[in-house]
Amino acid sequence: MRRLFLQIYISIVAILILFGLLSAVGFLLLAPALQYVSWFDGVGSMVGDVLPGADRPKEEVQAALEKFGKHLPADINIRGPDGALIAKVGEELPAPRPGRSRSGWSHAHRGGPTVLFRLPDGRWLVVRHSRQPWWHAFGSLFVLAGLAVAVAIGAYPLARRLTRRLERLQERVDELGAGELSARVEVEGSDEVASLARSFNKAADQIEQLVKSQQSILASASHELRTPLARLSVAIELLAGEERPELRERVSKDIAELDELIGELLLASRLDAIERLESREEIDLLALLAEEAAHTDASVSGEPVLIEGDPRLLRRLMRNLLDNAQRYAGGSVIEASVSPAGPTGAILRVSDRGPGVPKEERERIFEPFYRPAGIVKTSDKGVGLGLTLVRQIAKHHQGHAQCLPRQGGGTCFEVVLGSEQV
Repeated sequence: MRRLFLQIYISIVAILILFGLLSAVGFLLLAPALQYVSWFDGVGSMVGDVLPGADRPKEEVQAALEKFGKHLPADINIRGPDGALIAKVGEELPAPRPGRSRSGWSHAHRGGPTVLFRLPDGRWLVVRHSRQPWWHAFGSLFVLAGLAVAVAIGAYPLARRLTRRLERLQERVDELGAGELSARVEVEGSDEVASLARSFNKAADQIEQLVKSQQSILASASHELRTPLARLSVAIELLAGEERPELRERVSKDIAELDELIGELLLASRLDAIERLESREEIDLLALLAEEAAHTDASVSGEPVLIEGDPRLLRRLMRNLLDNAQRYAGGSVIEASVSPAGPTGAILRVSDRGPGVPKEERERIFEPFYRPAGIVKTSDKGVGLGLTLVRQIAKHHQGHAQCLPRQGGGTCFEVVLGSEQV
């Protein structure tokens, strides 16, 4: 968006500066046309009445010209009808071109525009503003620079107002893409940008309604599925006899897996639907980790860190990480640790010496039901939502979760809690 702002701003300034340059060039090119204006001849007639006539000695003409020149800060020459120099004050100026018969401008001299006045007796009065200090020669440039600065200052609010609205729209689009379904942009004005903002708000409303509807349907379906599963479990328990115990065991495992999946779905749906935790209390993260690690024989290290959070959700987070490590560690020792992060946060790490996760899949494994390449369903006891819940729970505790490579081989899952700045 910054590039668009600069493009608009520079375009406005460049157009106005170009207009100023073209106006100046046009004036210089069209100025000779003023030679046909009668007042040039009028000035020549008045000067001719003041100066000595053509029949007077050059010394007298020179003296009169010097007296005349005291009142004008200019270089002044008097030349005869043939262009010969008769008298001068200041620098010698170029003679009129042969054949010229009318007063007017002349640009033949490098020192700047020169005015030629035709006197009644045929002589020429050649006048040019006397040379000034070097900075005076750039007077027009200074004026142009001042114009450019004024234009730049005036154009800035116009370009900034337009692009600032686009920047706010981009911010809301990013928020919506990050999962903030309530993101809306303020509609300002009635132009195309305002129309775009209204279209965005309308689309965001529809997306929010669709997502909430999907969450509601998912939660309802998950809840309804548990009733027939409970009846199936009771029916299996009431089966009489010992016929085909392996079938009864397999059905029981399938029901248990379905029940776990429904529980994960319900929790994931509930975390999506809430903005704040329903219950918060001060928790010793190291003690909580030690309790959960006892079920997987993981080694625990670190120091006690107190954070504000939901103990049930944090237990689920730790359990999912530990179960995931046990599933893929290949029999290696699982290491879990807690360390402080900033004034109010903590870092939880669960590491193993398993085969590791390829770099291109370290983000994808947090997606629902994603399984890395080469993982066979029958060898993976999970339901595909464990790491998704880990990231959701971390987000609700002002943190995030990521998968990192471990030096020497293996995988390290790092979860930052209670410290968004880390």
